[in-house]
Amino acid sequence: MTMTAVNPHTGEKLRDYPTLSAEQTQAAVAHAHGTFVHYRRTTFAERAAWMNRAAELLEERAESLAQLATNEMGKTLEASRQEVLKCAKVCRYYAEHAEQFLTPQPAETDAERAEVRYLPLGAVLAVMPWNFPFWQVFRFAAPTLMAGNTALLKHASNVPGCALAIEEIFRDAGLPQGTFQTLMIGSRDVEAVLRDERVKAVSLTGSEGAGRAVSSVAGDALKPALMELGGSDPFIVMPSADLDAAVSSAVTSRTINNGQSCIAAKRFIVHRDVYEAFRDRFVATMRELKLGDPMDPLTDLGPLATAQIRDELHEQVQDAVSKGAELLLGGEMPQGSGYHYPATVLGGLNAEMDVWWEETFGPVASLYVVDNIEQAIALANATRFGLSSSAWTRDAAEQERFIEELEAGATFLNSMSVSDPRLPFGGVKASGFGRELGREGILEFVNIKAVSVGGGSHAGAKTE
Repeated sequence: MTMTAVNPHTGEKLRDYPTLSAEQTQAAVAHAHGTFVHYRRTTFAERAAWMNRAAELLEERAESLAQLATNEMGKTLEASRQEVLKCAKVCRYYAEHAEQFLTPQPAETDAERAEVRYLPLGAVLAVMPWNFPFWQVFRFAAPTLMAGNTALLKHASNVPGCALAIEEIFRDAGLPQGTFQTLMIGSRDVEAVLRDERVKAVSLTGSEGAGRAVSSVAGDALKPALMELGGSDPFIVMPSADLDAAVSSAVTSRTINNGQSCIAAKRFIVHRDVYEAFRDRFVATMRELKLGDPMDPLTDLGPLATAQIRDELHEQVQDAVSKGAELLLGGEMPQGSGYHYPATVLGGLNAEMDVWWEETFGPVASLYVVDNIEQAIALANATRFGLSSSAWTRDAAEQERFIEELEAGATFLNSMSVSDPRLPFGGVKASGFGRELGREGILEFVNIKAVSVGGGSHAGAKTE
């Protein structure tokens, strides 16, 4: 069996990669488990040295890695470069902070000594998506490895070259063999790996369907799971907003990664007082974006990752238009090879349309008009998703209401949503559970162990 990498700009096959047999997969799991027994005893200083070396290698190889990502999944070459460099930052962040985050914490009890320790779990499985083929993996791997765990990566089947390149980075950085391994397996093989008693936890970034499938297996196997799933993030614009800044950020957020980002702004909820001004500037700026070859430095929008993704996105647009939506821009399938789709803007939406409820994973923006902050918050929350949110207002009272009332894992005020190693990242509702990044991210896959030494007045008590 093989995995095939296809260039989404041309539709041409790049390369076939052999997949692992069941026996080879079992050997990899055994290797991860065996390595953990020794790796967990390495010091934070040793792990930090390896992680810092990984960051150096990412920077040294940034150009070749960026070209690999662009060829396999279609983001612009500059976006790929920035993604690789961001991975170096998260490696350095946890190299610097992991020991502090996991320092034993003293506790006041009746015992002679009590504390809380943060100990590694073992081999952790990561099921990762194609849209940020390096960043999604490194933001999992850096804290997981710095905590003393080993890692097994099941990457998306359309970015096999990126998956192997990541393993090579960690191997060349000097981490012990078996600390990080790429499993070249299909989705159907994930359950067997997760059910293996030597695999202690799972982290998944992907679709809602994938999250339901993997988390149900993890739940049945009683293993910790972290799920970072889809999003239909609101981008709210109030009358006091800086419209020029809001429009610029709105366009960037909607079209980042060719529109294929979970935390991209997708629903633009605009107060009636500024709706027409925002709409006109937004549409005009989106119209200026150049669609084309992602290797061309003048290209703003490369292709979508697969033909299926493009076709499903176009079906959502057609569904909306057939039910009365106003097509303000785009919405026509381009001619020629590859999986391109133009910047598209829809207005006049209603709840009968698929785009009202479903995530649009591509450069399609939905515009909504509201009369007040109550309507804005209600509409923003009227979705099963809750990953991130962005609100634009200079009014301090409105800012506080958005912080308190928007149902999302993050709220960004007067800026677009981004992931930052220094802040926890994750969602609520159907956008998943658990947190990556920040101190919270490294605590997801450790045993938070209570330690009590000596007697105290409760010694020998038979109650919990």
